[in-house]
Amino acid sequence: MDPQNVSVRDFTGRQLSALLHSVGITENTAQSVGLLADALGPGGLHPLSTSPAWPSDVADDHTPVEFSTAFAADEPPVVRLIVEPTATRPSRSANTSAALAALDRMRQHGNLDTRRFDAVRNLFLPEQPERDFTFWYSLVFRAAQAPAVKVYLNPEVRGEAAAEGLVREALERTGFASGFPVLRDHAVTRPGLDKYSFFALDLVEQQRARVKTYISHHAVNVTDITRAANAAQGVDVDGVPDFCRLAGGTGTFDKRPLISSYTFLEGDADGPSGYSLYLPIRDYVGDDEEARRRVLAVMAKYDLDPTQFDNALRTIARRPLDEGVGLIAHVSLRMGRPRPGVTVYLSSEAYDVTSPRSIISLAV
Repeated sequence: MDPQNVSVRDFTGRQLSALLHSVGITENTAQSVGLLADALGPGGLHPLSTSPAWPSDVADDHTPVEFSTAFAADEPPVVRLIVEPTATRPSRSANTSAALAALDRMRQHGNLDTRRFDAVRNLFLPEQPERDFTFWYSLVFRAAQAPAVKVYLNPEVRGEAAAEGLVREALERTGFASGFPVLRDHAVTRPGLDKYSFFALDLVEQQRARVKTYISHHAVNVTDITRAANAAQGVDVDGVPDFCRLAGGTGTFDKRPLISSYTFLEGDADGPSGYSLYLPIRDYVGDDEEARRRVLAVMAKYDLDPTQFDNALRTIARRPLDEGVGLIAHVSLRMGRPRPGVTVYLSSEAYDVTSPRSIISLAV
């Protein structure tokens, strides 16, 4: 498939179809690809033969789609996508309108519960956003289940100084006000280095919906990350140092930041009950062959069968792994509720491939 002769929507739709089949999710593929088209909005028709019309931060080459595959013990894999909707003539406000129009389209095809989103939308969707990223979607595909939808919102949309207040108010409006001090005590302890990066909501019925707060940790070490992980109730953080070592090495992570996400579920009165740590593996390896080896080491640590990961990787890859870096973008460790495991994030590379780099990396 030559990406230069198709649109963003068609190229990523074909990738999604192949990825779903590679991990055994074979029901309703056309519906799943249609959901991606809805989420992309009219900007998805932009041809790949020209430069990106909008500098999407979803991927390094500005493709507005990133794939991931989530693995857990004794469970089938889950395919997820991050999608940035864009307008025909993209701008911050036009893209926000395109995202809301996409929500209306998706609501016609699925049973979405938007009550919590409606409760916080005026916080995160101002008329004059101060950041390019305002509104992303996550699409979640499981075998024998209807697709699920999540929204990502930007705490810095009114400026960095307003981010903490937006997160505090959003947690209060969604019923988790008591969780905010816990995050402050454990995860936002280094001024200027720990920053609120995303606020996310599942658009499913409230009893099983997640509310998630993401915090980026710049120039962070394992001690800082372990302290951040301790914000989640009942999470065994002993595995955090090994995960960091296997996925990214040792010392200070001074390139792209590591990210903590905190999951609040119905009944979490005293703080989050789920925690995930996202490591941008592409910044801490020389090429994707090394990244693959590190992912395999992480999966072995948690007794996960690597077969499905390799199937997914082969489906997305259009080049030898040692000829670029960034196809494997992130790897995350999920702990606590609702589904502990490992997730690997794969770039579409629809527009470009980042060349391998020389990097001093400790052997796994």
